[in-house]
Amino acid sequence: MIGFIVWREAAGEKRRRPVVLREDSVLHMRFLKAEILRGEKTPETVLRRRVLSAGKRLHRLGITRAVLPEAFPYGEVLDGCGVRPVSTLALRRALAADWLGWELERQGRSPTAGRIALSAEQLTGELVRTVTEVALRHRYVLLDLPYGGEELCHHLRREYGISVLLNPEREQLEEAEALLLFEKREELRRRNPVVLPLYDESVPLPPISLLPAVEEKLPAGADRVLLVAALREAGALRTGQITFANK
Repeated sequence: MIGFIVWREAAGEKRRRPVVLREDSVLHMRFLKAEILRGEKTPETVLRRRVLSAGKRLHRLGITRAVLPEAFPYGEVLDGCGVRPVSTLALRRALAADWLGWELERQGRSPTAGRIALSAEQLTGELVRTVTEVALRHRYVLLDLPYGGEELCHHLRREYGISVLLNPEREQLEEAEALLLFEKREELRRRNPVVLPLYDESVPLPPISLLPAVEEKLPAGADRVLLVAALREAGALRTGQITFANK
């Protein structure tokens, strides 16, 4: 089970427990929710102590990952208890082709004419899906991959008639209109107009949009990306149900 940290406003109530744990569900996905009491004048030290208590209690119950409140400032306190935010890497990579199109459109660039480069250290299912989706949407695709690239390129050519340039020169990667990175590649100068570091969870995603029928079932105040990532991981949301809001 995944944890779910929420603030519970004091609203003048007395003798309320500062931390309450209970099971809850979102889109039929079960969470262990930790409600932390917070008032307008609650001292910072008290809030940190309550977050620490919630983290320890969650960890004792086997919870190591959690959805956090929006703009949550006590992540390091939970980390010290062994509770970390839900990973968003799988979500970012699943939405990489849409994210790329969103960024190109935001900058007023052609969604099909430019060269799109992808760089990864190993062949994974996530990479195969991303390369396939990008190659189906964009005319010129470059793939920087030490091993396994030949088989993937052959598959794309056989199944879709798509030609992908395998292992381009460094200059070609740096001059592509967009660069999608599965690893850091610090030696690249990143002069590309669009760079998507798909390994970096600190980079903001575009605003996520969901169907109104789904939207109304999501709790307010949660970190949206963490919540969507958790719901997608559990199968409560499908990738096709997740889009980015218009610019």
